[in-house]
Amino acid sequence: MLRVAFIVNHFPLLSETFILNQITGLIERGHHVDIYTCTSGDLNKIHPDVEKYDLLKHTYYLPEIPQNFLWRSLKAISLLSKNFTKKPEKILRSLNIFQYGKLATSLRLFYAAIAGANKGTYDIVHCQFGTLSFWGMLFRTINAPKAKLVVSFRGYDISQFIQERGESVYDRTFAEADLFLPNCNFFKRRLLKLGCDEKKIYILYSGIDCDRFHYTPRQFHPNGKICLATVGRLVEKKGIEYSIQAVARLAKSYPNLEYKIIGCGSLKTELERLIQKLDLSDVVHLIGKKHQQEIIEILQQTHIFIAPSVTARDGNQDAPINVLKEAMAIGLPVISTDHGGIPELVENGISGFLVPERDAEAIADRLQYLIENHHIWNIIGAAARARVEKYFNTHKLNDELVEIYQRLSSY
Repeated sequence: MLRVAFIVNHFPLLSETFILNQITGLIERGHHVDIYTCTSGDLNKIHPDVEKYDLLKHTYYLPEIPQNFLWRSLKAISLLSKNFTKKPEKILRSLNIFQYGKLATSLRLFYAAIAGANKGTYDIVHCQFGTLSFWGMLFRTINAPKAKLVVSFRGYDISQFIQERGESVYDRTFAEADLFLPNCNFFKRRLLKLGCDEKKIYILYSGIDCDRFHYTPRQFHPNGKICLATVGRLVEKKGIEYSIQAVARLAKSYPNLEYKIIGCGSLKTELERLIQKLDLSDVVHLIGKKHQQEIIEILQQTHIFIAPSVTARDGNQDAPINVLKEAMAIGLPVISTDHGGIPELVENGISGFLVPERDAEAIADRLQYLIENHHIWNIIGAAARARVEKYFNTHKLNDELVEIYQRLSSY
């Protein structure tokens, strides 16, 4: 049995089912997983598997490290009084300036020791985003010095974060971590460009549980609605303004169109204004955040799925996005963009359609083609389902992850 520590930003979080799938997959395969999170997710909306596997009992919070050293020191005194008796030798070791130098004097190692004060050791410490690798290095140093350090890269951490912090931000991570798991070839190339050792890189796609997404052939009703859907946060890189503009181009010619947009985010007000400006209030509906089962039920009633991702001005980019995999698994014909890692998921003209980024006219063109040629919906949908099952099935990918861990821990 492997003992694995997952380090995440938020837990539980509805939108990160790819992490939850890895956790439950490891547990089902007989391994132990503890979850270390920077902040708690929304406990009012949690995935059923969080309760099924009693994951909150295995969830621990990484203490926030104040930037101001005085406040950091005062908080450390409080933490010391509450936690010293749990693992006194580990906490004292974290303060050994002769062994750890600045890591000890800065108290950063002390905070990492507090996080794992009364836990056992681990075989693997897995940072689920590159931005967490700094916590991961501290955590391993004091809590599991013999563990292998694995770092996943998924999107923001290898795009926008680089633009914000500079191309040398991961130099120490590249030197100290044992393995890097980008979730697509697109981000592997980015890691290589930044100077990461290719021998330490292994592509592991993020998967979905295909069993939860039942393939359903689409049926066209000549006098009924044509239902479109998008699932995603209302932020720039999701490109939702362009799909709304595309629908506006077709709304008069196809009065039975209905477009549901599932998600919330900072651009909600801006998108509401756009919908009103384009006179689409009866056509386009922002319906907010939904549980996964609610999303599945909506997608089962949908005819065409749109994922109009773009490279944001801050550099943020997408990997092959999970909601797109879910739509394809259900059998939906999809329209997406030639963006980031998405072409590794959607084969243009075979398992869906790809258009240039920020091109509402191109989205409208593909939408119209699908509306007028509804006989190909199920041909594309079947190819989409087959591709997801072959390359993005979480059961196969979890088997692969266990093999990766076992090989790594045997070195």
